[in-house]
Amino acid sequence: MRQNSGSQHHRQDAPRLYDLPKTPISTDSGLLMTNIAVAKVPGYRELHMDLHLPRQRKSAPVVFWVHGGGWYAGSRTTVPDSILDAGGVHRILLSRGFAVADVDYRLSREAPWPTQLHDVKAAIRWVRAFASDLGVDPDRFAVLGYSAGAHLAAFTGLTSGSGSTDLEGSVGVTGVSSAVQAAATWYGPTDLLPAARGLGIDLADPDSSFAWLLGCPVTEDALSAASPINHVNAAAPPFLCVHGTADQHVSAAHSEWLAERLRAHGVRCDLHLVPGADHDFVGAPDVKAVIDLTVEFLCEAHHR
Repeated sequence: MRQNSGSQHHRQDAPRLYDLPKTPISTDSGLLMTNIAVAKVPGYRELHMDLHLPRQRKSAPVVFWVHGGGWYAGSRTTVPDSILDAGGVHRILLSRGFAVADVDYRLSREAPWPTQLHDVKAAIRWVRAFASDLGVDPDRFAVLGYSAGAHLAAFTGLTSGSGSTDLEGSVGVTGVSSAVQAAATWYGPTDLLPAARGLGIDLADPDSSFAWLLGCPVTEDALSAASPINHVNAAAPPFLCVHGTADQHVSAAHSEWLAERLRAHGVRCDLHLVPGADHDFVGAPDVKAVIDLTVEFLCEAHHR
């Protein structure tokens, strides 16, 4: 029989895998919670989110902002210069009563696809789980992404409530829906095979952005599986796709293809092509107008 040595042993509770809501600080445009860990994944950096809240936040709808950067660069604080020069989108959304959640995700050199999608969905689940504490409406969520972030935003909208474990992930809060009720994309790739070819990428190159994303040999099948256009379904929420006609990085055809596919499934998709605009809407005659039409779409989708 083992004898008690006299030392005290205490069972250590499992660490919480996410933060609880914080006390917001006041800003010029509303309230702000910073550096919220929506998921603490062993072996990886914590996944943080900044949550901007309107001062009057009873049942506020939420827009999840998803950054671009080729899946290998950027962070939740990244906003294209062209958008900032036009006044930004956050302040306008807050003034219209929206909350805005700036989402981080593990970059492609940290973890392969579909980790990035899992991380966006973890942020959505966190906000929905604590909606009553935050003063937001869990039934009025939207996602807005640009470039690579638009790819993730489209995937988020298209897989809302899909029940696919492979695409949902299990980090952070679980047992809560990651569905969104609207999705807006700015110049995002929707079909990765022509996207790679359009950039002249050698599929055998292990150091291409697509190889980094997929974390495996780049095959046509792998690119197809990671393409939002191949996940379109009739249950998708309303979409807005905005794209510059002179985009040299991601052809405007990507937004046209997605719009056509969504409409064929009976899903509303507003397509807005910006004449002469390159990536990030550089060269657009009126970037502020692009921001405004995006906000109006989100307001209409959420009955603001």
